Amino acid sequence: MIIRNSSEIGSTPLRRYAVEILEAGIEAVLPSNVIPKALLYYPENQTLSVNGCSYELGKRIFVIGGGKAGGRMAEAIEQILPQSILIDGLVIDKSSDFDTKKIKVFAGGHPIPDGRGEQAVKKMLSLKEKYNINEYDTVICLLSGGGSALIPYPSDGITLADKQTVTAKLLCCGAEIGEINTVRKHLSRVKGGRLGHYFSPAGVITLIISDVIGNDLSAIASGPTYPDATTFADALFVLEKYDLIDKLLSNVITLLRNGAEGKIPETPKQLDNCYNHIIADSNLTLEVMRRKALESGFNPLIITSGQRGETTAVAVNRAFEILNGKYGEYDALIIGGETTPVLPEKCGIGGRNQHYVASSMSILENLPGKWLVAAMGT
Repeated sequence: MIIRNSSEIGSTPLRRYAVEILEAGIEAVLPSNVIPKALLYYPENQTLSVNGCSYELGKRIFVIGGGKAGGRMAEAIEQILPQSILIDGLVIDKSSDFDTKKIKVFAGGHPIPDGRGEQAVKKMLSLKEKYNINEYDTVICLLSGGGSALIPYPSDGITLADKQTVTAKLLCCGAEIGEINTVRKHLSRVKGGRLGHYFSPAGVITLIISDVIGNDLSAIASGPTYPDATTFADALFVLEKYDLIDKLLSNVITLLRNGAEGKIPETPKQLDNCYNHIIADSNLTLEVMRRKALESGFNPLIITSGQRGETTAVAVNRAFEILNGKYGEYDALIIGGETTPVLPEKCGIGGRNQHYVASSMSILENLPGKWLVAAMGT
């Protein structure tokens, strides 16, 4: 079972159905399932097909990247690429407990970046000098949700503690993930396309398991191998929007202002050596969940894959829609997206999913019959 306490929480028939539907969605996007379907290696001419696009691989292959699926992605790709040309690699995950041979998996912090992640990024970047990675080599980058926090390397003059403070304050004031990433990119040496640029002139093929609404390549893991359309001025605007300019250390604000004035190079706006491919996303998860619900005898409906908004407001509004019969004959409603809880300065322990379910309860308690609300994060 994928959900470790499934037998404990699946204590009623309705709960068991919910667990089975959720597990089907998770299983559909496991790296061990999606990577073999998306990647085909042809040894006779040393080419790699990714989602139907063919790439002639270099003489040597190196693997980098990070995210909450980083370790599993590393395990899966080692099953496809021959050990003879896979020279070395380093990816960062929340855990380091994975069965890999050539690719090292380091643990980092999430959702708040920590020193372990920073040290791992330094080791990752050192691969270029160690092996003299050049235009005759290929770098494969593995990205998944959580990569923004797990791949930290602050800009000159910025400490990891500074970035931790910025991230924590943005999270607590209800900033959306895209806004947080805009700021992160401009306080980083690897985000916003800088990682891909660093490994040039080698070709960089990025494989992505996306948990970002709309699959915005610049937002997934803060787009380390994708051109960045945001600017230092945009990052300053986010901080101004949430009234954080006077609440952050002066070195952070000074760096962003220097960038906005052109004193610091912008993030790359073009990357000719980078090729990005989404190999799984929330749409796949939702569709598999819909099919599982149908097989289980329900009449399912995918309402949206792009739910946004403040968690309490979204949960309450959706609960009222259900209570008022908006969805008619449908009896299994499936929703994807990412809500944003607004937290008080002194907040408890939990997460947006618990927050969503708890916010729904006061409205749905008036709903007749048997019902259940289940929420999971990726």
